[in-house]
Amino acid sequence: MDEQQIKKHRQMTETPVGPLILRLALPCIVSMLVTAFYNMADTFFVGMLKSNAATGAVGVVFALMAIIQAIGFFFGQGSGNFISRAIGHKNYEEASEMASTGFFSALATGVLICVLGLLFLEPLAYLLGSTDTILPYTKAYLSVILLGAPWMTASLVLNNQLRFQGSAAYAMVGITSGAVLNIGLDPLLIFTFHLGIAGAAWATIISQFVSFCLLLLGCRRGGNLRLGISHVRLKPYYFLWIFKGGLPSLARQGLASVATICLNHAAAPYGDAAIAAMGVVQRVMMFGGSAMIGFGQGFQPVCGFNYGAGLYRRVREGFWFSVKVTFTLLLAVSMVGFALAPRLVAIFRDDPEVIVIGAAALRYQCATFCLQSWVVMGNMCQQTMGLTVPATFMAVSRQGLFFIPIVWILAWTLKLPGIQMAQMVADLLTFVCSVPIQLHVLNRLKMLERGEIDHY
Repeated sequence: MDEQQIKKHRQMTETPVGPLILRLALPCIVSMLVTAFYNMADTFFVGMLKSNAATGAVGVVFALMAIIQAIGFFFGQGSGNFISRAIGHKNYEEASEMASTGFFSALATGVLICVLGLLFLEPLAYLLGSTDTILPYTKAYLSVILLGAPWMTASLVLNNQLRFQGSAAYAMVGITSGAVLNIGLDPLLIFTFHLGIAGAAWATIISQFVSFCLLLLGCRRGGNLRLGISHVRLKPYYFLWIFKGGLPSLARQGLASVATICLNHAAAPYGDAAIAAMGVVQRVMMFGGSAMIGFGQGFQPVCGFNYGAGLYRRVREGFWFSVKVTFTLLLAVSMVGFALAPRLVAIFRDDPEVIVIGAAALRYQCATFCLQSWVVMGNMCQQTMGLTVPATFMAVSRQGLFFIPIVWILAWTLKLPGIQMAQMVADLLTFVCSVPIQLHVLNRLKMLERGEIDHY
């Protein structure tokens, strides 16, 4: 280990847990907020085109972007979890090999998504939930987004690997720089260069490429692991750990995409306004939860380092600290969202029908939003510890076990109001399901700490 790596190891395993998580979480929160903000920028600026079909198309393509993110998080979380535990064990050779293997695997997968997506563009657009009226806008937006798939997946890997090495500040610089650029490019390409909805897509992939380049530079600083094709090891051992560590993220993000497609199809009978409204609400809620996700990302390297080092009390302390802070945060966000729901929806689309549908859906979701603090922190804890089975089960429960069947059942029984309240019901059921699972994990950590068992 070099001097910087020794210093980082001591910080992660000896600094008081609360201040350490706060320090690591702050750049992650900034990154997530800015990322969520520029994810909403496309919806905002496309909404200025005064077309429900165009706004709906952005919501439809969001499902594909969730798939791209799922691939990136699969390789990023899978390799990152391994890296943090390996560094906790002071095994830097394996950590370096895993970093390169995860990065180049994600890059190759992104190229495959790009090629297949462009070859089957129109069938893909319909699969994502596009209607005939939305189709021209969907194809214009989707065809450009697909071009950026390789570096979008690879950027998420770099972002996660930097975070798991305790270098969240470098990750923040890469992500926020691209986000600021995207916000500036959106109006320029959409209105000044008259590219319409395609301009929003070009702004997204250009900014993502800039982030990708900056994240690569971050890997060469601060004692971080260096990436190189010569370090790639196509060993089943590494891919097994990527699978075990990344499967919960792949399941969670992948099912989020499937859930979005189901939501679009369920809302389609109620017109483009309903699809647009639900797309806007998804973006608003993503922004509301971004600070929570960022805080959890600050907890994950603390969890990984200390679990790898056998400091189980610090893992438990970090979990409870994170739950308390994020519950308070989400409760405040929910109160604001409930009170200002119509105004928040109107920011993105001032159509009266979109506002009425979206405001009701937003208020339903705010009613149970704070429960996600326990669910998400518990899932991050399980995933970082390498507990594939409980982490994957919890990752798929909200979207797969609950939301997807619920949205169809409620759409059939309660019509549009059922679609609007489906997320709320799914949140409640997921929380009830997650409580005993995470309590069991915490109890096993306590037994490890006392020496009553020698492995999880």
